[in-house]
Amino acid sequence: MASEALFANAAWVLVSACLVLLMTPALALFYGGMSGRKVVLNMMMMSFGALGVVTVIYLLWGWSMSYGTQSWGGLVANPSEFFGLSGIDSATEGSNGYPMLVDVAFQLTFAIISTAIISGALAGRVKFSTWLVFCAVWPTLVYFPLAHMVWGGGLLSEGENSVSAWIFGTTAEGEAAVAPIDFAGGTVVHISAGAAAFVLALVVGKRQGFPRRVTRPHNLPMVMLGAALLWFGWCGFNAGSALAPDGMAALAWVNTAAAAAAGMLAWLATEWVRYGHATSLGGASGVVAGLVAITPAAGALNPMTSLILGAVGGVLACLAVSLKFRFGYDDSLDVVGVHLVAGLWGTVGIGILLLDWKLTVIQIIIALVAVVFSGALTAVIALALKATMGWRVDREEEYNGVDYALHAESAYDVAGAK
Repeated sequence: MASEALFANAAWVLVSACLVLLMTPALALFYGGMSGRKVVLNMMMMSFGALGVVTVIYLLWGWSMSYGTQSWGGLVANPSEFFGLSGIDSATEGSNGYPMLVDVAFQLTFAIISTAIISGALAGRVKFSTWLVFCAVWPTLVYFPLAHMVWGGGLLSEGENSVSAWIFGTTAEGEAAVAPIDFAGGTVVHISAGAAAFVLALVVGKRQGFPRRVTRPHNLPMVMLGAALLWFGWCGFNAGSALAPDGMAALAWVNTAAAAAAGMLAWLATEWVRYGHATSLGGASGVVAGLVAITPAAGALNPMTSLILGAVGGVLACLAVSLKFRFGYDDSLDVVGVHLVAGLWGTVGIGILLLDWKLTVIQIIIALVAVVFSGALTAVIALALKATMGWRVDREEEYNGVDYALHAESAYDVAGAK
C-alpha cells in the first residue's frame, strides 16, 4: 500500500511538472499578444530562450544550489555537490520517498517560469544575446539562493536556524514556532521576478516615445489564450506543490480557482469604475493577478478567504499598473504591477486573513528580504551586463521592430509587418 501511495505521488508531481512547463509557452503567448506586431516574435523568443538556458544550468548546478545538503550559511547550497545531477539516478530516493528526479523535474519548471516572467518588463528594446546571458546569471545569483533560503531549509524557512526561529523561537522538534508560508512561490517566484523586472526597467531605460507613444497590444485573442493556458498550468503550479494527490492538493486547486476568478472580476470592476468599461486585457490580467496572489497561500487559506485574497490582489494590481506612467519607469507589460504587487499582497495577506499577527510579521520580513535580495543583485547583474555586452538595440532597430533586426523574421507576412 505504501508503494502504491508513493507511485501515485510521483505520478501526480510529474503531471504537475508538465502543467507548469506549459506555463512558459503560455506566458510567451500572453506577452506576445500584449506586444506590438513588430516585436511579438522576439517577446516569445525571450520566454523560449529562458526555457532553454535555465533548463541547462538547473541540471548543471541549479538543483544543487537550491536543494543540496551542504548549506552555506543558510543562503545557498554547494553547487558542486550535485553538479550535473551527479550521484542522482532513477533509483535515488528523495526526501518525499519517491525518486529524487521527480522533484528535480518539478522544481526545474519553477525556475524557468520565474526567469521568463521578467522579460515582460523589457519588450521591444533589448539584445537577445544579453537576455540569454541574463537567463544564466540571474537564476544562479538570485533564484537558486532564494529557493534554498525558503524551500531548502535556509534562512527564510521553518528551520531551527531560520530568521523566524531567531525571532519567535523553536518548537520541541527544533523547528520555527512560527513557520513562514510560501506554498508555491510568492517570494521565490513572483516577488523576486517582479523586483528584478523593476530594476531592469530602470537600468535598461524606456522605449522610444514612452510614455506618449506606447505600442498597443496587437493580438488580444492571443493574450486571452495565453491567460487561459496560464490558469490551466497554474493548477499544477499550486495543487502540485502539495506533492501528493490528496486533500491538500484539492484545497490548493479550489483556492486557486477562487482567487483567479475573484481577481478577474475585481480587475474588471476597477476598470469599470475608473474608465467606464471592462476590457479583455483587463480580464486576462486580472486572472493572472489573482493567481499570483494565491500562489503563496493556496495551502493555507480556505475558499472564502481565497476569494478575498484574489479580489484584493486584482484591485491592487489594476491600480498599480498605472504607476509606471506616474513615476516614469517603462515596465512594458506590467510585470511590476501584476507580479510584484500581487505577490507582495499574497505573501503578507496570508497572515492578515488568518488573523495571526506573528505570522504577518514573519511574512512581511520574508517579503522584504526577497525584494531587497532580488533587487540589489539584479542591479549588479544588470549594470555589469550594460557595461560589457550592452542591453539596448540601436535606435533604428528599435524603431523598425526587433523581430526582423534580431531574428530576421516577421510574425505576419503582411504589408508593414517587417
